[in-house]
Amino acid sequence: MPATNLQSSYETIVAGAGPAGVMAALHAAAAGPVLLVDASVLPRDKSCGGMLNAYSQEFVSEFGDIPSDMVLEPARVNFRYHDWDRRILKPTQLEFLNVDRRGFDDWLVSLLPDNVTVAGATSVVGFEQDADEVRVALKNGGEAQTITCSNLVGADGPRSSVRRQLGVGSVATYVTLQDFCRIDGDIEPFFDCIYMRDIGDSFGYAYVVPKGDVAIVGSVFYPRTIRPNEKHEQALAILREKLPLGESVKREAWVALSVRKPEDIVPGRGRVLLAGEAGGFMSPSSGEGISYALNTGRMAGTAIAGASGSAAITAYEVATRHIARNIARKLKWLPFMESRAGKYMAGFVPTPIVSHITKGL
Repeated sequence: MPATNLQSSYETIVAGAGPAGVMAALHAAAAGPVLLVDASVLPRDKSCGGMLNAYSQEFVSEFGDIPSDMVLEPARVNFRYHDWDRRILKPTQLEFLNVDRRGFDDWLVSLLPDNVTVAGATSVVGFEQDADEVRVALKNGGEAQTITCSNLVGADGPRSSVRRQLGVGSVATYVTLQDFCRIDGDIEPFFDCIYMRDIGDSFGYAYVVPKGDVAIVGSVFYPRTIRPNEKHEQALAILREKLPLGESVKREAWVALSVRKPEDIVPGRGRVLLAGEAGGFMSPSSGEGISYALNTGRMAGTAIAGASGSAAITAYEVATRHIARNIARKLKWLPFMESRAGKYMAGFVPTPIVSHITKGL
């Protein structure tokens, strides 16, 4: 829907049509009309492994069965620690449902009630808030419009424009690159997290996930990495020597949040709430963000429905407090986990213990 065809006022405006934004819009709709906008054309592509852990699966089960055409083969994959240089493999009991991320997001949007208006290719370019309302400036192509609301939810990811304009401090980001490679042979049904030492200290890890007739092969680089494309090509070449990975049919580039301290977690301010990665809500140790997005999105929407206006932020802060504590706990282990010593020592830990620890990441 073009920005010029929108109403002049909604009870809630949500920026970002991913899991956090959809859940926020769905639950905030109980308080009145909602406008859900996303900067991308919908349905959108999101550079993501598309792995739903047990928490995410349990969460979405309340909306019914996930459509079968959204689940890719192998339908279930287990996380596996892979020290490439020392040829150490440690499969874990941590299981994921293997989904098409574009299809998953589109399915979530289909769950929204009739009083939620969805507008793709529409960006939040600014806002002002006072004691009574938030005035949100939107842009769709060359068309601009200012719309008022009682609450604004920023669920627009690691590069959140809402967070930036709120002035609560930015968070560093990892660089992520992933190729969709044709599978030329048999590939094991694992979500492999692969550590290599020859790429350099800026290289975090690689990951390989089979997705039907292709495999996603990704690389994660620490903030401020120079020439990540070259390093990704190096990692791809190494992996192709041992894995049945054929030609790349597509490459995606994105960023992921690099939460480093508890202060990076910000629920919002005033009449503006931040959900998902926009608020710093994701696992700093595993990079998993879908379950955090679903949960904080629902909490934001529920807070607005139960205590609309300026009181919503207080309810939301209380609701997300245990999540912030969970992230803070994981942050204590992060420096050791990312160190060369930590990655090396992981190879000596018995597989059952690795499996147990992984469930808490």
